[in-house]
Amino acid sequence: MVSLICTLQDHRDEVYWCAFSPTLLATCSGDKTIRIYNTNDFSELPFSPLSGHRYGVHCCSFSVCGTYLFTCSTDALTIIWSMATGASDGTLALWDFHSKKLRKSKAVTEATVMACCFTPCGQMFVTGCTSGDIKVWDLDMKQLYAERDAHDMGVACCHFAPQFDIDFSSVEFRLASCGQDSQLKVWIVSQHGAAACEMKLLHTLTGQSAPVLSCAFSSDGELLVSGSVDKTVTVYNASDGVLLHTLKRHESFVTACAFSPTLPWMATGSMDKKVNVWRIADRDIGQGAGRKLSGHSRLLVSDWSEEDVLAWLSEEGLEELVTTFTTNNIDGPELLCLTKETLASELSIESVGLRGKVLRKVEALKAELTGLDAPDEFLCPITREVMKDPVIAADGYSYEREAIESWISAKNRSSPMTNLPLPTTLVMPNRSLKTAIGRWTATQ
Repeated sequence: MVSLICTLQDHRDEVYWCAFSPTLLATCSGDKTIRIYNTNDFSELPFSPLSGHRYGVHCCSFSVCGTYLFTCSTDALTIIWSMATGASDGTLALWDFHSKKLRKSKAVTEATVMACCFTPCGQMFVTGCTSGDIKVWDLDMKQLYAERDAHDMGVACCHFAPQFDIDFSSVEFRLASCGQDSQLKVWIVSQHGAAACEMKLLHTLTGQSAPVLSCAFSSDGELLVSGSVDKTVTVYNASDGVLLHTLKRHESFVTACAFSPTLPWMATGSMDKKVNVWRIADRDIGQGAGRKLSGHSRLLVSDWSEEDVLAWLSEEGLEELVTTFTTNNIDGPELLCLTKETLASELSIESVGLRGKVLRKVEALKAELTGLDAPDEFLCPITREVMKDPVIAADGYSYEREAIESWISAKNRSSPMTNLPLPTTLVMPNRSLKTAIGRWTATQ
């Protein structure tokens, strides 16, 4: 289930893009502004809106660490410099972030470059243009591969899944692309050795009836969302391409969509000047892989919403209690505190057998929580121990600070996860992950 949390209506013109960091939501618009919201309550921050552009702002994106926000506009400016930007003159500019200098610029097509995104490792990127071609490039701007006519009438957006597979000298990435042909496509982009690269079509998804303008993978790579000219938002299982939901709460073209990297939320922006924020139920997030517990895989039971509890009831064969729990607003903390007395007196469950069944299920849930191993994302990839001071390296992965600094000081300039060169040895604190680990540790 996908439920609407809130609708943000602060922009005075069409919304072009939206992006999440671990703690913030950024949106940009034809009204020349970028608005920044706190994801705790989606209140706008005091310094918002940002108004450094002279014309409409077409794209915004956070750095992996969430510290920097990059925006680009029709005014030909990139503010807080982006590593890769495209242009209507058919050129591509590659910037060095730390020196803020233009690293390389090249005419890559006679058409307009509409889309550009990096692989998770940061060593390659793809471009999509109005001619319909998708091209793969390395950091020296050498073309590695070209998929001609990937989308008839032009590519509108592309996005890499955060996860990738490594097999000896081969690396495989999943790429989503969408375009004017009303199709959303999922590709496997493979790099073999130093130069050989190829693209293979995995899925063609046709859940929308008009041009598809935006697409994005969830942070775990299990879900894929797209927005269309037909005013709908579609959510797919990214593994098998099964359509899970079609959302119809926008009044005009859906131009932007994004997933939160840390929370079960999704944002969509539209030419109706609105940004909708959605909550995604765990049973959708778990469509592509098994899980041990109900509730969002990144949330403790104590953080479950009422909707998560209702989903748990259904999965445990307690559907008859859905109405009772809904009426009494039972969320995760309330669920864990249920007793025989509260079930009988406050929830008015008369059946002794049913009360006993509920308590047994709750006790089993508590036992499963107590015996649960640390989530894999809490473990340092180097030490395989729960992290105390997690930091994000240039490869996008989080490590224990001492472990990754020791790795780098030993003159290992390659990623421990991908074995590809690290573009920088700088690391940034991952405060949201540190908070999540602290909360999990407190329950053990």
